[in-house]
Amino acid sequence: MVSNGNKINKMAGALPGLILSAAVMLAGIYAAKLIGLLLTSAEILPQGSASPISGIFTAILIGILIRNLIGLPLFFEAGIDFALKYALRAGIILLGLRLSLIEALKLGAWGVPLIIACISTGLFVTLYFTRKLNQSNRLGTLIATGTGICGVTAIMATAPVIKARENEISYAVANITIFGLVGMLFYPYLAHFFFADDPVKAGLFLGTAIHDTAQVAGAALIYAQVFNANEVIDVATITKLTRNVFIIAVIPLVSYLFFRNGRKNEGGASAELPKWYKLFPLFILGFLLLSLLRSIGDATASGSGEAFGLLSPSDWQEFYNFWSSFGSTYMLGIAMAAVGLSTNLKAFKGMGITPFYIGLIAAVAVGSISLLLISLLGDLVAV
Repeated sequence: MVSNGNKINKMAGALPGLILSAAVMLAGIYAAKLIGLLLTSAEILPQGSASPISGIFTAILIGILIRNLIGLPLFFEAGIDFALKYALRAGIILLGLRLSLIEALKLGAWGVPLIIACISTGLFVTLYFTRKLNQSNRLGTLIATGTGICGVTAIMATAPVIKARENEISYAVANITIFGLVGMLFYPYLAHFFFADDPVKAGLFLGTAIHDTAQVAGAALIYAQVFNANEVIDVATITKLTRNVFIIAVIPLVSYLFFRNGRKNEGGASAELPKWYKLFPLFILGFLLLSLLRSIGDATASGSGEAFGLLSPSDWQEFYNFWSSFGSTYMLGIAMAAVGLSTNLKAFKGMGITPFYIGLIAAVAVGSISLLLISLLGDLVAV
């Protein structure tokens, strides 16, 4: 009974911070939508475009402002910590429903190697310059995964494994968001310049060169509406979701590289390499299992007309869309709001502008290798 009482007390103690995190998350979603409406009304983006700035990013900013301009009483801390740990993991697990391995196969034998080459470029260029410029290994690892795979989601999946600090997470998210936005607005025109007569190549470029899934979708929509090529939307989306699948392998890899480097931790001792199973966190396993569930459901829906013999294709689609959106929008939104609410701007002192330069170098490198390989191998990809 004492144990149950303690659990109840802990849950009650977490409520204020959870409620605050949820409120900041909702404010972030609203602010992001408002920004999107303003950009479309100003004709900066075409009509029908989603906001290029995610609610996750705006929730972080709002949380940072509250923490540093208003301040937070201690009774919020328990719920903020709970959101950072558990809402984050739940959101990443549910994201697995967005990714069908069957969709990845549509890219054919050459599409996946192209994605692997771009991911590898983002990872190793970032990590190389992080070492050469003597920057934080944790921060460099976060920027590397965000650049290489899927932006904010990859950063948040990596952060708990390498025990990243809140200010490092915020810095990496800002880095990825800024360069992803630049790519979203600029790359559709660059893609048309190089691949004007081939929407498959243009879609491959947008899907491999831009960081975040929402920004890829925005860039593809800009291309489709400006250059009247709707096929680009499908190709870019499939390419980006296939790229996202590699989070399953890349998170353990970069975590291994982080610990293998043996950088000094805060106490001055070398970081020890954990057991292999700790480099493959359980929430990534949950992500993989739900991705497999999505793939099996898609296969059975197209084969027998009912997903798992229970749901019609439309009901199955409604099911996985609801839960994946719940994970990406609300669970990750609450976690990101908690990141902002726990970030003290004083902790940014000494981090400097150099990590932004590293992010810029990595973004240019990924875009360049994507252009080069698509020019050489793009004709071999069938979507």
